[in-house]
Amino acid sequence: MQGPAGASRHTAPTPTQVRVTAPARLHFGFIDLHGGLGRRFGSLGLAIDRPALRLRALRCAGTQIVGPEAERIARVCSTLQQRYGIEPGMRVEVEESIPPHAGLGSGTQVALATAVALCALSGVIVPVPELACALQRGARSGIGSGVFELGGFVVDGGRGEADAAPPVISRLPFPEAWRVVLLFDRQRTGLHGDSESAAFRNLPRFPEHQAERLARLVLMKLLPALAEARLEDFGPALTDLQQTIGDHFAPAQGGRYASPPVERALLRLADWGAAAYGQSSWGPTGFAIFAGQAAAEAAIERLGQSRDALDPESIQIARGCNHGAQLQPLLSIAGRAVAA
Repeated sequence: MQGPAGASRHTAPTPTQVRVTAPARLHFGFIDLHGGLGRRFGSLGLAIDRPALRLRALRCAGTQIVGPEAERIARVCSTLQQRYGIEPGMRVEVEESIPPHAGLGSGTQVALATAVALCALSGVIVPVPELACALQRGARSGIGSGVFELGGFVVDGGRGEADAAPPVISRLPFPEAWRVVLLFDRQRTGLHGDSESAAFRNLPRFPEHQAERLARLVLMKLLPALAEARLEDFGPALTDLQQTIGDHFAPAQGGRYASPPVERALLRLADWGAAAYGQSSWGPTGFAIFAGQAAAEAAIERLGQSRDALDPESIQIARGCNHGAQLQPLLSIAGRAVAA
């Protein structure tokens, strides 16, 4: 999804309509909330194959926005017009969306998908990190733009003094066999916007020794275990990081987890074989990682037998998505949009 540095014009003809498909992401937490070395945050995250965003854009007279996220898409259109001279005259339709404010990165994915689609229709190439900066995505984390561009398991290097999104410093494929059980709480939303900013301001300073411990944990245990597909080492390392960060955020979200029903389900899944478990970003979505499809399905079946279980629609099994967002030119045949 990345072109040459800076914006430029294509010499080849541009398509008249495109579809962008972008994966949701799990945000696993921060490495260094202390920031004593000059960079703060440093995030870990994973692209997952479901839920996903599908967005179609085509040239037309005037600007039309269909489906959810209309206000956000309108802001993206305005920014691209001001910054890159992309003229209005597009129809943007969200065909499938990621639940908003659930810890799955919906805002960044729809913003970048819209921007990439409009750039493609206008013959403009802009690198994804530059788009993320222009759209003010990645104030604390580079995971959203990282998984949009690259997919897989991504680590960013934290926010420094430069006015740019945190750089991706590691990208590893997620093992094909591993499965991620997703637990949704549709009655709650995670902190976002002004509430999120206030939470970061009001939290106590993160202990330096904990930041040092987490950095060592990620570099010397979690990432090597992922590279070698050793779930027995990866899982405990990720859960340790999750619990440390969750306890730090507890004053802002009411506990280690934002959703009591999700927390109960996570603890049961941990007892029934989950190698790692936790909450994505501010939640309320929880995740549990299993060695394979059969193990994930067996745990979900047991979970369904619990007296206070989540309803079946609130549980999904996802895979890691080892590719970034995909841009597909479309042709119109007999009034239907089909892949070119």
